[in-house]
Amino acid sequence: MATLRIGIVAGEASGDILGAGLLAELHQRFPEIEIEGIGGELMQAEGCRSLYPMEKLSVMGLVEVLGRLRELLRIRRSLVAHFSQQRPDIFIGIDAPDFTLNLEGKLRLAGIPTVHYVSPSVWAWRSKRVFKILKTTDLMLTLFPFEAKFYQQHAMPVEFVGHPLANMIPLEPDQATARADLGLPFEQQIVALMPGSRGGELKYLAEPFLDTARWLLKRNSDLVFVMPAANQQRYDHLRALLDRSYSDLPIKLVLKRSREVLTAADAVLIASGTATLEALLLKKPMVVAYRMAPLTYMIISRLLSSQYISLPNLLADAPLVPEILQKDVRPEILGPAIEQALFDSEEQSALKQRFYEIHLQLRQDASKKAADAIVRLLQSKGRLSGNAGV
Repeated sequence: MATLRIGIVAGEASGDILGAGLLAELHQRFPEIEIEGIGGELMQAEGCRSLYPMEKLSVMGLVEVLGRLRELLRIRRSLVAHFSQQRPDIFIGIDAPDFTLNLEGKLRLAGIPTVHYVSPSVWAWRSKRVFKILKTTDLMLTLFPFEAKFYQQHAMPVEFVGHPLANMIPLEPDQATARADLGLPFEQQIVALMPGSRGGELKYLAEPFLDTARWLLKRNSDLVFVMPAANQQRYDHLRALLDRSYSDLPIKLVLKRSREVLTAADAVLIASGTATLEALLLKKPMVVAYRMAPLTYMIISRLLSSQYISLPNLLADAPLVPEILQKDVRPEILGPAIEQALFDSEEQSALKQRFYEIHLQLRQDASKKAADAIVRLLQSKGRLSGNAGV
């Protein structure tokens, strides 16, 4: 049998994690597999030849995309041309729906089977996108059960695979070891500050989060703060900001290692996004915050049909954690919410039990289930024999 060729595109750090897990599983089944597209360090470590740096696709917000639109369109046209000439047996788009769904549609028209891994938030806003997905995508892989139900209602081929992080993260986190590894004190309470991995998120959230740390420290002088940076560029940005304006704060800045930081913490101030799922799986009380360009927020808030924005609340269909947005993202609002997360032991206990239940629900061995579904699609399209890759 000819070597299996995979085309794959991920647009940001969370997609790189998912893609790497999937590629590792596919590699076990097809040792001679060829993989190319766009991926980060983790996907490249699993053999993905990245045609462009993944950071080129990591753009936050509607308004912010406009400044990069010409470059993004050029990259997408280039990928269409490349995969049309160097045809993969299957193409997998991971998240980044505004970029990958259009790419999937063009490749599907060229006769290449397509998979989309990580549902766009069609259940929350712009629900009519499901009709575009029906035209562009042969199979949707969802991380969460409520997403699969939505697609089933629209007769879209779908597989709920769970989330790989639910298998990677232990049910009982080891806080003491994480603190020892990071050189953090055992006896003091620690707050993790997680303003996001994108440049746009840091622009809107880094200073309010640090101002909140200063607010908290005035009321609780023995608190310690730790902040992870997603990469060297973000680290340098945050280091300069701390040295310039926040040198009075006891903040440990860490390069990468965000999971260890979360594990070590007693509570988390965190940007809305995939990191909130990691915090949930690590059973951490959290306050979720988000700010974006005012015009972007005005547009999105009018389209939003979901009651919640954070994954913990969406998965529970209940307000488990505070969600603080836009003009409310300031110390006098964030600070008291973090204090409650730190010091309300009864609330902490109930929250951790609910997080434990959600963790079990998502523990599906996602990479294996995703690979199984992709193999079945390849078999149905005649790209694999009946027992290959099983």
